[in-house]
Amino acid sequence: MNRDEVDRALAELRDEKERIGAALLELEAHHGYRLLEGAAVTGETAARQAALLAGMSGLWTLFDLYGRTLGAAEELRARHARPGAAQLAELTRLLSGPSVELPAEEVPLERRTLLAATGGERVTLRDVVARMTPMYEEAARTVAAVDTVWSALLARLDEVEADLRAAGELAGGLGAPEPDYERLRENVRSLAAAVRSDPLAVGTGGLDAAARELAGLRERLAEAARFRAGFEERMRKVRDAIGLVRDTEDEIRRARERVLEKIASPALPAPTALAATLDDRLAALYGLRDRRRWGELAERAAELDRAARDALQRARGDLALVTGLLDRREELRGRLRAYKAKAGRLGLAEDAGLGRMYEEAREVLWTSPCDLRKATVMLSGYQQAIAKRAEGR
Repeated sequence: MNRDEVDRALAELRDEKERIGAALLELEAHHGYRLLEGAAVTGETAARQAALLAGMSGLWTLFDLYGRTLGAAEELRARHARPGAAQLAELTRLLSGPSVELPAEEVPLERRTLLAATGGERVTLRDVVARMTPMYEEAARTVAAVDTVWSALLARLDEVEADLRAAGELAGGLGAPEPDYERLRENVRSLAAAVRSDPLAVGTGGLDAAARELAGLRERLAEAARFRAGFEERMRKVRDAIGLVRDTEDEIRRARERVLEKIASPALPAPTALAATLDDRLAALYGLRDRRRWGELAERAAELDRAARDALQRARGDLALVTGLLDRREELRGRLRAYKAKAGRLGLAEDAGLGRMYEEAREVLWTSPCDLRKATVMLSGYQQAIAKRAEGR
C-alpha cells in the first residue's frame, strides 16, 4: 500500500470497528439478552444461555484482537508523517495481511496442526470480521427467540396471576376454604416457576388452561358472593315456591276425596309429598350457611329452586288430571241438557223412547259415584237416536 491507500484503509477499518462495537453493545442492551444473562435458568433455556454467553465472550475476544491490531497500525501511522517503505510494508501487513493471532481456543480443531496444537492461527482483519458475523447473527437469533417466548409467557403469566389474586380476594371474602382456589393457586405457582426457569420448554397451553379455570372459578365465587348478600331474600323466594307446591298438593288431596266420592273407578295419579322433600333440602341449605360454604350453597340453592319449579309443574298437572274428572262429569251433564233441548226443538219431546234414554243417562250422571264411561256411551246413544228420528221425520 502507498500512503493514501493506508490512510483510506485506516479510515474504513476505524469506521467498521465503531459499527461493530455499537452492534455488540446494542445486542447486550437488548431486553432479551438482559433477561437471559442474569437469569437462573434450567433445561433447554440454560443450554441456550450457556451457548449465548460463550458466543458473546468469543465475539468480544475477537473484537478486542481486531481493535489491538488496528490500534497498532494507527500508532505506527501517527509516528511517521511520511512513512518509508519499511513502515508502509508493516502497515500493509497489519491492515490487510495475517496480522491477528487467534487464541488456540478460537481455532477449530480440524484446522490445528500437531506442532501448533496449542498455538494460535494468524488471520487478517477481514477474516476476523468474517468469523464474527455468523457468531453475531446466531447470538441475535437466540436473543430474539428467547425474548419473544419469554415476553409472551411473562405477559400471559401476569394476566393469570392477576386473575388468581382476584379469585383469592373473592374466596377470602366468603370466609371459608375454597378447594378449587387452593388447587389452582398451586398449579399457577408451578407454572410460574417453569416459565421463569425454562421458558423455552414451556408453552402457553398450561397458562391458557389455568386462565379458563380461573375465569370459571371467579364467576362461581362472584355468584356465591352475590348469593351471600341476598341470602335471606333468596331463601324467602324458595320457601314461597315450596309453599305453592304444598298448597297444590293439599288441593290435590281435597280434589281426590271429592273425585273418589263422586266418580266411579277413577284413574287418579298417585299422591305425592314433594313439598316435604323440598323442605328437607331447604333445611340443609341453612346448615351450609352455618359452615359458610357459600359456593356450594349457591349451587344447591339453584338446584333447589329448579326442583321446586319442576315439583310445582308436576303438582299442577296432577291437579288438572284429578279435577278434570269432575269437569268431565259437568261437561256430560251440560251436553245431556243440550241434546234434550234439541229434541224439543225437533218436535220429539213426547217421544217415549227418547224420554227413557234421557232419564237413564240422567240417572247415571246425577248418581254418586258417577260411572263416566257408561254415561259417555249412553249420551252418545241418546244423541244418535235423536239424529235418526229427525232424519225419519
